[in-house]
Amino acid sequence: MSSAFDTQGAGITVRRALELPGLRSGLPEIVAGADRMQRTVRWVHAGEVPNIASLLKGGELLLTTGYGLGTRPAEQRAFVRTLAERGIAALVVELGPRFSRLPAALVDTARAAGLPLVQLHREVPFVTVTEEIHTEIVNGHYALLQRAEEVHRRCTEALLGGGGVPQVLAILADFAGNPVFLETTDGRLLYAAGSGPEGADPLQVWEGLRDPHKDAPPPTGSVLVDVPGGGPGTGSVRARLVLLPVRSAPAPVHRMAAERAAGILAVVLMQARQEEELAARGRGDFLTDLAEGRITAQDAPAQARVLGFKPGSGPLLPVVMRLGDALSPAGGGWAVLARAVAEELASVGVPVLLGVRPVEGRVPLLLGLRAESERGAVADRVAAALRAGVERAGMQRPGAQPPVVVVGVSGGWAAASAGLRHAAETATAAQGLTDRPWYDARRLDIDLLLWRLRDHPDLAAFVDRAIGPLRDHDDRSKPPLLPTLQTYLAHAGRKAETARELHLNRQTLYNRLARIGELLGTDLDDPQTVLALSLALRARRHVP
Repeated sequence: MSSAFDTQGAGITVRRALELPGLRSGLPEIVAGADRMQRTVRWVHAGEVPNIASLLKGGELLLTTGYGLGTRPAEQRAFVRTLAERGIAALVVELGPRFSRLPAALVDTARAAGLPLVQLHREVPFVTVTEEIHTEIVNGHYALLQRAEEVHRRCTEALLGGGGVPQVLAILADFAGNPVFLETTDGRLLYAAGSGPEGADPLQVWEGLRDPHKDAPPPTGSVLVDVPGGGPGTGSVRARLVLLPVRSAPAPVHRMAAERAAGILAVVLMQARQEEELAARGRGDFLTDLAEGRITAQDAPAQARVLGFKPGSGPLLPVVMRLGDALSPAGGGWAVLARAVAEELASVGVPVLLGVRPVEGRVPLLLGLRAESERGAVADRVAAALRAGVERAGMQRPGAQPPVVVVGVSGGWAAASAGLRHAAETATAAQGLTDRPWYDARRLDIDLLLWRLRDHPDLAAFVDRAIGPLRDHDDRSKPPLLPTLQTYLAHAGRKAETARELHLNRQTLYNRLARIGELLGTDLDDPQTVLALSLALRARRHVP
């Protein structure tokens, strides 16, 4: 492509226009604005009316014989000033019947306004000049499209050759001569390519120019292109492609190339999300089949190796995270969740097989321990990673119950099968319990038993007999007594600890306990009564 084509303004320069045969035959003489010959000519217009500036949009090369310039110096100065204010590229006046030489007022005003002013010493057909310049502009646009299409072709070839997002960004960064970034719609960086001035790290460039100003507009001259998401016509945006003006200002051709690259990236991200979700579901299906006994302990190790899980000779630790209904991701959200959780689990330091089960709203996983003594420490790290992944995936809403993490019994493949099944059921039964980083499945067997009996009428009748009078009291009167009873039983009847946790003085607590005993018609010091009340309080979560 000719260097006279101005990629910054998607037109040709004034200098190039004067070099074309049409204007060159008129013996053009530059009388003002000789230092502005690189201005972009977006279009050509010819006219002879005084108010022609109102018909222009900016960037035009105006051809005239001078009949609209006015006869008085004041009119001529006003004519030039309005053209300069409109932002035209240049004024070309053909000498002849109207002017044998350009008036001094016209020339001086053009020089003061910085407007390129050219006089033609020979008559030229304006229609020929218009056709030539317009043809040059159209050809230049076509050349831009060809360059953008070349980037599109290279990106496509990179994908067909096994490349992905980094390769696409690297091609675009090389073409644009500026670093390129792919970020989320809320400004979180996903990928970066290219370099800053003098080989600077592009991540430092992004942090310096973009990250601290997420709520402010990006630097002037930046190119931001949305990467579409969802199906056709949905209008949703999955990510954003950003070209920052670090080495030089991006040109229109760079925007064209970025728009074509955004279309490719949309396909790559959609495919990656689908493949990632399918893989995560496949691992979840394996873990579920193992838990349900459809895969034997003898066959499980070989199938696990195919899925990339090589735990070694130590015990296996089953873990299940269950998401509440308010947290369950819809559609492709499971892929986002699986990726976020996997990235967080990478720092746990043990082999992990992670899957998802969207139907049950569960994330099962199996970990390889070096020794049984690691169980507690690994469980702490895994639970923290799982919750961090949920938060990173944008699923932890304010006020919503956090996900429940249950750690099963560790052992060999046979124990892992039973442990996964036990942990999965217990994770459901644990919904609504006091929040903890993780629950030991072995300590929730009573809650699991009560959950299994949730639809049996005898359970509801038992709860009603045991604590019904307290529920009726709390519905009508204050202060509520059920929390007092629950705290008292949780502290095994130790009144000092109960009063401290409830922020009550001793006498107030004694009065409440006496009232509870009176309403229930029972002795709170009786072991059988305490056992029945404890079971009823745990069972009330599962009955209407």
